[in-house]
Amino acid sequence: MKIGILLSVREKATRLPGKVLKKIIDKSVTEHLISRLKMADNVDKIIISTSVNKQDDVFEDIASSTGVEVFRGSEDDKLLRYLQTANEYNLDAVIIVDGDDILCFPEFITNTAKALRDDKDADVIFTQGLPLGAAASGLKKRALEKVILLKDENDTEVWGGYFTTGNNFKVRYLQAKGIFRNSNIRMTLDYSEDLLFFETIFNKLYMKNKNFSSSDVMDLLVNKHPEICDLTVDAQKKYEKHISIAAKVKFKKEEE
Repeated sequence: MKIGILLSVREKATRLPGKVLKKIIDKSVTEHLISRLKMADNVDKIIISTSVNKQDDVFEDIASSTGVEVFRGSEDDKLLRYLQTANEYNLDAVIIVDGDDILCFPEFITNTAKALRDDKDADVIFTQGLPLGAAASGLKKRALEKVILLKDENDTEVWGGYFTTGNNFKVRYLQAKGIFRNSNIRMTLDYSEDLLFFETIFNKLYMKNKNFSSSDVMDLLVNKHPEICDLTVDAQKKYEKHISIAAKVKFKKEEE
């Protein structure tokens, strides 16, 4: 099975404009994230999956400088873009990482890749219990092909519900354990408070070891400096309000 990590990213943020290009110490957010993705095992390619919009030209340069691939497809239909990317690189499955999840745990990407390979029946692999922004999603190409036929909208910014609503897909859930099981911790970049959160973590860990582990992150946030998590309390409230008004997924009538 050929598996690719798809870094799903666009330069169109409105809540924190330019967020994926913000610089933390010596690299942009996107460059840091790519470095983290390279720490994952059991995958064949890392591909920036972005859009054909001119504002996303910047990712061409980032892909070239970091030694990863880039694919440009649909602007608003993420699911279609993921399938387009999978087809372009002859992938059997993809692992989706959002561009604002700068510390997405590479160890769990490795676990997701293993589950995709081992569980022949599963269409989708999700991980439960991790901090918000730490998990990646595994999708078989056959699931992407099927969901394209089922969905009834072209804007699939929030797409997870297509796989968890109804009985159209076999979803397998991996479970975070031990110190990693802290779903109350917020680790995604939407607001200025989130950026300060990440800057604080990098200032404490990156300067000592550029390849710090996810265990290092959790030890810092749970045992050594739990007060760092307080930085994102207001951001989480804004995020929950934003999500609460998001439209529900829409299936074609014959599939409802």
